[in-house]
Amino acid sequence: MNDKGKKIIQSVDKAFQILECFNNYEELGVTEISKMLDLHKSTTYGLISTLSANNILEKDDNTGKYRLGLKLYQLGTKVNFSIREIAYRYLEQLVSTYEETANLVILQNTSVVYLEKVESSHSMRISTLVGGDKPLYCTAVGKAMIAYLPHSILDELLNKIEFKKYTYNTIQNKESLLKSLEGVRKKGYAEDHEELEIGLHCIAAPIFNQYKIPFAAISVSGPVTRMNDSICMEIGNTLVKLAQEISEKLGYVR
Repeated sequence: MNDKGKKIIQSVDKAFQILECFNNYEELGVTEISKMLDLHKSTTYGLISTLSANNILEKDDNTGKYRLGLKLYQLGTKVNFSIREIAYRYLEQLVSTYEETANLVILQNTSVVYLEKVESSHSMRISTLVGGDKPLYCTAVGKAMIAYLPHSILDELLNKIEFKKYTYNTIQNKESLLKSLEGVRKKGYAEDHEELEIGLHCIAAPIFNQYKIPFAAISVSGPVTRMNDSICMEIGNTLVKLAQEISEKLGYVR
């Protein structure tokens, strides 16, 4: 029993402690984890092997160390019930401030799925629906999230993408997308320059889970005629700040 009177299975508890070790590290070896948790090396190895067999952790054959696996990321994208309630008032705040449409999305395989949307009062309507999906590679929300994925997860994800041209600005291949993601990491937010829909400009920032992996994003979308460089930079910086607040309220960033 723990201090709250709940029954604790020690092996499961230790497995979660191992995952917590990756809060501040992208890769760790068995010896490093055993020292961090004060566990016998053989016990640590057994737990890590089990997590690895279930794709919760994966081993880098070059370094011999372990990192968070794709399965953990996939499970994280399923957590959406509480984020909708918390994020909604931030979407309203964005619409009130910038008078453009605001969205909340999650990443699901090679697409983004819209969880919430608050419309602008302007006559132009954005062609997204709550519950609908769009390709991640040509949307600001998609690029905002995948820019911060661990390299192993990002590589596996990008290899699954089938690039399709929607406009003259649509990214056409993996190399171009990777170059675009470098810019996202420098600014902290992503932009979609008419890549999915002609006349539409979108800006987005990622929301992170407790393992510092992005699983959701918030965005502001509007016509290119109103989204000049100055306002885009202001919106981008605001989105980064609000996305961080949402992450903290969800208890996912410490």
